[in-house]
Amino acid sequence: MSEKTERKNSVFSSRNFRLVFLGALVSELGATLSSFAISFYILEISGNNALLQGVFLAVCGVVLLLVTPVGGVLGDRFNKAKIMVLCDYIKGALFLLAAAAMLIAPSHTAHIVILFILGILGNIIGGIFSPAAGSLFPHIVEEDQLQQANAFFTIKSSLLGIIGVLLAGILYAVLPVTLLFCVVGLCYVGSGISEMFIRYEHRPSAEKLTLRLALSDMGDGLRYLKTQRALLTLMGAILFINFFIAPLSGNFLPYFIKTDVAGAPAYLFDRILTPELWDSVFGMLIGTSSLLGAAILSSRPQKEKCGVSSARKIGLMALLLIALTAAYYILVERGVSLNAFLILFGIGCLLMGYLLSYINIPINTTIMRVVDRDKLSKVSSIISVLSHGLVPIASVVAGIILQLFGSSVLMAFCSAGFTAAALMLLLSKRVREI
Repeated sequence: MSEKTERKNSVFSSRNFRLVFLGALVSELGATLSSFAISFYILEISGNNALLQGVFLAVCGVVLLLVTPVGGVLGDRFNKAKIMVLCDYIKGALFLLAAAAMLIAPSHTAHIVILFILGILGNIIGGIFSPAAGSLFPHIVEEDQLQQANAFFTIKSSLLGIIGVLLAGILYAVLPVTLLFCVVGLCYVGSGISEMFIRYEHRPSAEKLTLRLALSDMGDGLRYLKTQRALLTLMGAILFINFFIAPLSGNFLPYFIKTDVAGAPAYLFDRILTPELWDSVFGMLIGTSSLLGAAILSSRPQKEKCGVSSARKIGLMALLLIALTAAYYILVERGVSLNAFLILFGIGCLLMGYLLSYINIPINTTIMRVVDRDKLSKVSSIISVLSHGLVPIASVVAGIILQLFGSSVLMAFCSAGFTAAALMLLLSKRVREI
């Protein structure tokens, strides 16, 4: 009898889940370290060029979106665990090679080129990895354990938001970026070792994969998704929500740290925290509250529908963004109190992390529950493209706004757009069907 057919009380009683969890823990630590380091390093060596940072984020985002549907086709046709192992090993090798290349070519221009190449290749691998990893749960846990599995993965991400981001800030301050990249590379290799021992029942496709068949598979996923109209409505709203929320973490926060905090004569806890560590503090606060929300959901039964409750949580996030925008303009832009804004932004991070766990976990669980397993990788990849398709454009737009008009205008732009998208979702009748 397979592990999948044995009914268990906890997902951690499954050997496969434990291996997936451990592998994801290590690889996500590497992703946290690399994301933190690259965001600040680009600003550091380019003289706080927000537009260059925005272009980097956009290029990486476009590559990820283009490759993800291909990853969806591969994830449904080949062994998902083997795809994950191969991708982690390749990504580990990429970071180790990038570290060596940066040592050989030490100029800032060369480092920027290397980072762009690393970002492009890394996101090609990520686009293949994510659909396989994201569709594995239904093959290794019971259907009524999907929410618990997603909740524990959110707890894992939250812990990394607490420990990993703090560690990233410390390591970035004390290690050269090349050595930090070596640590990241070893994290991905360690993840691949854990995933090598995952076993589940995989039925290989009898047809040989060709370009024509791959395109047909993508079309099959789109046709299937068209039958899920309520889900399409939700993804359409999230497309615009992500457009307006992504620049806050990807563009605004590093820029705020490097200009407002680092440029201030004094700031809260400046004897203890470097400016970059404030970014870690915000990540820790989001991780702490997200962990709390995930822990609560992990012990609760799955709900049949999540559309209305998720829309309401998104509405609360819109109000929170409006409040933070006003706080930035009054406290930072007008020079009232940088320290007061740091405190208020920290409180906002706590609230946002808690809301995100109550949005993401139920939505991910619903997708895994309602989509046919043999189409889950394809459909998940298409959903990813639909929900993140505008993020690369958002990164460039945010970079231009920051460069020309500053942080207040960017925050106002993001909060206004996010609020409009949240209202559209709240007023949608189809969302009630999810």
